[in-house]
Amino acid sequence: MRGRSDENRSVWAAGNAAPQPAASLARAITTDIAVIGGGLTGVSTAWHLRERHPELGIALLEARVLGHGASGRNGGQVLHGINGVIPTTPEALRRVHEATQLGIDLAEELAARFAPSGTFRRRGSLEVYTSQERAERAHARVEFVDAGRLGVANACGAVLDPRAGRLDAFALLQAMRPALARAGVDVYENTAVRRVRPGAEIAIETTGGEVHARAVVLATNAYTPSLGFFRAGILPLHSHVLATAPLPDETWRRIGWGDWDGFSDDLDRIAYGCRTPRSQLLFGGGGNAAYAYRFGGRATIDVDPADAATRFLRGALRRHFPPLAETPIAHRWSGPLAITLDRVCSIGVAGEHRNVYHALGYSGHGIALALLAGRVLADLHDDHPEPWRDLPFFGKRLLPMPPEPLRWIGYQLFTRATGRSPRRRA
Repeated sequence: MRGRSDENRSVWAAGNAAPQPAASLARAITTDIAVIGGGLTGVSTAWHLRERHPELGIALLEARVLGHGASGRNGGQVLHGINGVIPTTPEALRRVHEATQLGIDLAEELAARFAPSGTFRRRGSLEVYTSQERAERAHARVEFVDAGRLGVANACGAVLDPRAGRLDAFALLQAMRPALARAGVDVYENTAVRRVRPGAEIAIETTGGEVHARAVVLATNAYTPSLGFFRAGILPLHSHVLATAPLPDETWRRIGWGDWDGFSDDLDRIAYGCRTPRSQLLFGGGGNAAYAYRFGGRATIDVDPADAATRFLRGALRRHFPPLAETPIAHRWSGPLAITLDRVCSIGVAGEHRNVYHALGYSGHGIALALLAGRVLADLHDDHPEPWRDLPFFGKRLLPMPPEPLRWIGYQLFTRATGRSPRRRA
């Protein structure tokens, strides 16, 4: 497999015009609500709050540009379900599906309203089964795609979720910047938060000035521990991803790709992929080498296009889609995930004054949930939690992980011995 990798620039960023960032904060300000983080969670929260409360002062603080973090570096699929949750009753399954459907619908609504054509597409996603037994069980209960139609190596069959879709979140977030500004949200980019001091009035130190607010929203996912919150509950994990050069329709047919948007398999270290708007195959996962935990939980984004992760991903792509063995790789990047021990995310409010809101720990399954989080947090702000109380993420207490160096040692030993990711059921 040959070709030049565009160093750590995601396929989503490369497919859009260069960002035109808002001005950075260069003075002290006072506002009602400060939202820290310019990804899907932060932008959705600011948007929902502004739609409901035109009178509120809302400031959005982003360390780089909107979508620079995981929201602009993800696998692109907008899926049903909550990672770590296996509903045990039809009612629980219905509620999880209904809630995450709201997130998918919001992706479609916002993209149609603000973003360029092609930003969102809803053609479904496959869950690929690598075990004949699991495939047969799935075949007995839902719409099934026979293995003979799939080009994924070692697939025994798949289930198609026709209501799932694909989102270019970087394009959506870039389009939301002017929309937020028009609505009266103060957006500050290239404004890193250094410290948050909770209290009846919250003080937020940034690289350019201080913000005083009566409430704060932590929309920082893997970066949250660096602000002093959820240090024991979040494992910042780097996910490595690549994307091919654009593929002609003939090649898509040759690898057995139908009209669906993406796929993931049923293994612990899942392999996944999607077809991008520019007809490139995005591919990630497939084994331990596709992920990395850095001592101390550092979430700094960097990548070496000649490292072991790159070699692994190229080999995994070749194993899953043998006809792509000589296809050039156009992009290779990484992004930080926020992993919880049981993989279940948490959306809630805490603090002595009940004014520190959070939504985090999506564990690699966060596009629909991050968008939904904006609506949930707006309801919590309005003291209207009833629609969400029965859902697993509501006020979820994150299971604690050991401190360093035990955390780093435990992660390395467990993953190398088992080929799996450490987890524990709640």
